Amino acid sequence: MLKLFISPGACAMASHLALEEAGADPELQVINLRAGEQRTPEFLAINPAGATPALQTDQGVLTQNGAILAWAAQTWPEKNLAPTDAFGLARFHAFNGWLASSLHPALGKVLFSHPALEGSARDEAVTVALSKLQLAEDAYLEGPWVFGDTWTVADGYLMVFTRWSRQAGLLDTDRFPKLNAHLDAVQARPATLAMLKAQGLTIV
Repeated sequence: MLKLFISPGACAMASHLALEEAGADPELQVINLRAGEQRTPEFLAINPAGATPALQTDQGVLTQNGAILAWAAQTWPEKNLAPTDAFGLARFHAFNGWLASSLHPALGKVLFSHPALEGSARDEAVTVALSKLQLAEDAYLEGPWVFGDTWTVADGYLMVFTRWSRQAGLLDTDRFPKLNAHLDAVQARPATLAMLKAQGLTIV
């Protein structure tokens, strides 16, 4: 039995979508980040880092989107969720690592700083975030999917951040045509629609 701890609309969408693509049908447990439920003793016993996603499996708990995506790909190899050759798999991990360590914190600083950034501090953070999006547009999105013609769950991970960017008015269609087209394509997938419905979300 799989149990996935999520916060609707947060980065755990990537893990949720990967499990939907795999046909895993996990039980969902919503953690209200704004209410501080990630800091309760009950949740800290599951993930001491106090963050989602967290995935309870028969073997124990997995955390971090990159790890859960890799686990899903290896657990359901017939679903072709990730490259299987050594070089392709290394590129898959590199891209997911970049999303987690570079794009996510850059956008997070703009969108989720407490207190909210203002003035020149916000302008500087937006400039950095846009530069990361530009890197994805120009160098990392081979098209139509991240790795060219083959869908992987890395595409679902990228979708998290392009959704946030579009919702925040940062994903200009003229500046980022490839990222906008990619977001639309990911959101049209049946597994994505199922994930969004389960989280009470809609296409953006």
